[in-house]
Amino acid sequence: MGFSVMTTRTIGIILNGATGRICSTQHVRNALLPIRDAGGLTVGGDKVVPRLLLVGRDADRVAAIAQQNGIADWSTDVDVALADDTYEIFFDAAATHQRAAVLTKAIAAGKHIYTEKPVALSVAEGLRLLRAAEARGVKHGAVEDKVYLPGLHKLMQLAHGGYFGRIVNFRLEFGWWVFDGVEVPCQRPSWNYRRAGGGGLIFDMVPHWRYVIEDILGPIRRIVASASTATPERIDEGGARYAVDVEDTCGILVELAGGARGTILSSWATRVRRDDLLTFQVDGTQGSAIAGLHRCWTQSAAATPKVAHFSVNVDLGLDYRDGWSEVPAAASYVNPYRVGWEEYLRHVVAGTPLRATLAAGIRDVQLAEACHSSIREDKWVTLDALS
Repeated sequence: MGFSVMTTRTIGIILNGATGRICSTQHVRNALLPIRDAGGLTVGGDKVVPRLLLVGRDADRVAAIAQQNGIADWSTDVDVALADDTYEIFFDAAATHQRAAVLTKAIAAGKHIYTEKPVALSVAEGLRLLRAAEARGVKHGAVEDKVYLPGLHKLMQLAHGGYFGRIVNFRLEFGWWVFDGVEVPCQRPSWNYRRAGGGGLIFDMVPHWRYVIEDILGPIRRIVASASTATPERIDEGGARYAVDVEDTCGILVELAGGARGTILSSWATRVRRDDLLTFQVDGTQGSAIAGLHRCWTQSAAATPKVAHFSVNVDLGLDYRDGWSEVPAAASYVNPYRVGWEEYLRHVVAGTPLRATLAAGIRDVQLAEACHSSIREDKWVTLDALS
């Protein structure tokens, strides 16, 4: 009787921008190290074990992160890293405004690329990267992690299972109060509030809302947007005051290809009094659901109360949270960044289909670009097919 033996192979991954919080915490500690420490990712009959090379500008910081995580290899020179043929994949989580240039170098070096969002500062720039990757024959992917959050994943299962009937409305609300640094230190880096650094709430968060909405509810047809800057001055990491030249609050009216309309409200200048930092409600003819980052609740048509009136003179004492049922938690939870890496590694190693390709990341940028265009021209903007 024949049998097969599982083989183990390493796959070299360069992580650029390794000293940033997103890379060091989410991609390294919560995603790639757990895959490595579990003995690798099963792909077909083999185990694929990540071998990491951390790249950052500050030698002391990148060396410290490498040591803390049991990673032998690190560098401060991107070009040297790209010249090493033992590393097949290049991942970028460094400054947004430098992304296109470094990804172009990685593609030219024959590396498969995986990148944080936004994948580019414009659709045109993103399409140039995509064409270069296709011409070089390298695989490509974009980080689209939010749809794997437990609450949103439950919401997606409801939508794909036909729970809602015909979807009529949706509402996505996100944000919290970010301090200006005068009396309380700012929780976000100053480049987030500078156009030259690729900052702004629209480029930071709207790309996420594109894939969350389209993966759960279907294609967006057109949008109209409005934005403002609630906090015009902030204190940077060095204690210097600077002018904010990007938006920190944005509202978007969205029309889906299926006809439903919804709203997206995002703000770094709001105090939270809702179920979670992110809530996404979907209303349909057969029922509604609202999801946070981890939890999700439903109200069926049969459980929907008949609200006939309200009183301006007295509080009726109704609790509108009654009649909602929580969707049970899944048996296990996998970090969304790890899910993304596992899907991408299977795509690179075995050619399995990948949802979050560079083209998907460009579509994310397209929604952000449409918001800027709508604000500039004060009109609805249609999201055409990428070409």
